Amino acid sequence: MSDPTAITTLFLDIGGVLLTNGWDHHSRRAAMDKFGLDREDVNERHHLTFDTYEEGKISLDEYLDRVVFFEDRAFSRADFKGFMYSRSQPLQDMIDFTRELVAKHNLRTVAVSNEGKELNEYRIATFGLTSLINAFISSCYVHLRKPDVDMFRMALNISHASPDQVVYIDDRPMFVEVATALGIHGIRHCGLATTRTRLAEYGLTL
Repeated sequence: MSDPTAITTLFLDIGGVLLTNGWDHHSRRAAMDKFGLDREDVNERHHLTFDTYEEGKISLDEYLDRVVFFEDRAFSRADFKGFMYSRSQPLQDMIDFTRELVAKHNLRTVAVSNEGKELNEYRIATFGLTSLINAFISSCYVHLRKPDVDMFRMALNISHASPDQVVYIDDRPMFVEVATALGIHGIRHCGLATTRTRLAEYGLTL
């Protein structure tokens, strides 16, 4: 008879765990340097509207209209978007490890992530994440953002898992804390070595 408390499901953040972050302050700073943008102006505009973009309430073009292209620029929208997309890179060691772990233990996988629609879909397609992840609870689809606890409740409902059957991996401590408050096992991801050790505590080893 199977153990009802055994781990059956992984909840995974994407940015900072499987891939680099999609559009974080490092990428924005690099963009401002590359395209000669005013750092203070762009940062203020970004912080005023980015949550709205991540919640799927405006498109990437509308976000860029507010943050970058509210005045004429010497560069094209396509060039700027291309730079944004280029900032996404795989954390291949973690992807490979997760893939092997999922196969060995027959785990279900759910992404629980804050991502804007166009960036999210580019990242899923470019890095083949549908071959690793069964369902995507992305902020742009569900119109919620972590740390909203309903993101995790939705992931539990969709995966048909009880909290004690789930391990959630995220690089942000607050998001891990929100998940653990629901009874989900949480791991703050600081790198493959420490996450591998923590997963072994739940019997998840290669």
